[in-house]
Amino acid sequence: MRSMSLLAAALLTASGLAMAAETPAPAAAGAPKAPHGASVSIVSPKDGATVGQDVTVKFAVKGIEIKPAGDATPNSGHHHLLIDAKELPALGTPIPADDTHKHYGKGQTEDTIHLAPGTHTLQLDFGDTAHRQFDPPIVSKKITVHVK
Repeated sequence: MRSMSLLAAALLTASGLAMAAETPAPAAAGAPKAPHGASVSIVSPKDGATVGQDVTVKFAVKGIEIKPAGDATPNSGHHHLLIDAKELPALGTPIPADDTHKHYGKGQTEDTIHLAPGTHTLQLDFGDTAHRQFDPPIVSKKITVHVK
């Protein structure tokens, strides 16, 4: 009888593992799944540009809609501009609101920012209604600007 119980347990475990292998991995906890082909980019300034301290940054999207924060329309979100950020925020957590992470929760597609003289990096990070990154993250190429 005991061997029948062990055999049943082994079969249940094996079938569970087989089913788990066939199930696609879910998005990271708290991170919405990114629409296939969605992308964001910085239209201007161009990578390597020399700019003044007040620089207008223009954003673009492809394959996802821009909506204000709080609008839960599927496959939509809004921009966040990362200034001199070393790494992306952790998946499943809200993108911080600080000097390094600017939020555009009204659905803005450009902004004039003030930068100190020197070299800076800029990168877009598209977030959902609750300011969370998508999985995988929808980010632009990181560009470098030189402020005179």
